[in-house]
Amino acid sequence: MKLYSYWRSTAAYRVRIALNLKGVDYGIEPVHLLADGGQQHAPDYVALNPIHLVPTLVLSDGTALTQSLAIIDYLDETQPDPPLLPAEPVLRAQVRAAAQITAVDIHPVNNLRVVQHLEKQFSISREDVADWMRHWTGIGFDALQAVVHSDTLFSFGDTPTLADICLVAQYYNARRWGLDLTPYSRLTEIEKNCLALEAFRAAMPENQPDAAPN
Repeated sequence: MKLYSYWRSTAAYRVRIALNLKGVDYGIEPVHLLADGGQQHAPDYVALNPIHLVPTLVLSDGTALTQSLAIIDYLDETQPDPPLLPAEPVLRAQVRAAAQITAVDIHPVNNLRVVQHLEKQFSISREDVADWMRHWTGIGFDALQAVVHSDTLFSFGDTPTLADICLVAQYYNARRWGLDLTPYSRLTEIEKNCLALEAFRAAMPENQPDAAPN
């Protein structure tokens, strides 16, 4: 498999964690989102991913899969061990809901293209951008801390799930934009437990082949 990824992409980070947890052998194909013109807009890449985003996972038969949650669903269905969703229906729905707080509620309004549009259309400053990022992330983290379990290693038990994958990736972004994480001691604890696992550490942005020094 080949994963088209950008080292700082929250969505690509999620998929890297899932691939590592599943023990899947894959290669990284960097897509530099900030290169002149943006490599995500190159015609050959758009042919794989018409929404001009990362990640894209290309299977051994050449099939291209897009959208991080859909890719992770595919991995969980085709590589069921270890499972990323609980078998019990209510808990399964709770894990999905927690994952969507980060991947559906927080991340889309903090996406690179949204920030670029804000800067271009409204001429806002970088500090205004940072305030925007912190605002929406904080609202999401308030909700997330209220729904995760309080007495488990991970968000909903003693093994990582989709909720933890999404949390860790979004936590990286929160730190990058300077969100005060003091109110989120439970989420910080979960992140620490996740990063104790090699599958999470290997997926970290700074450990990617295209990581930039800054």
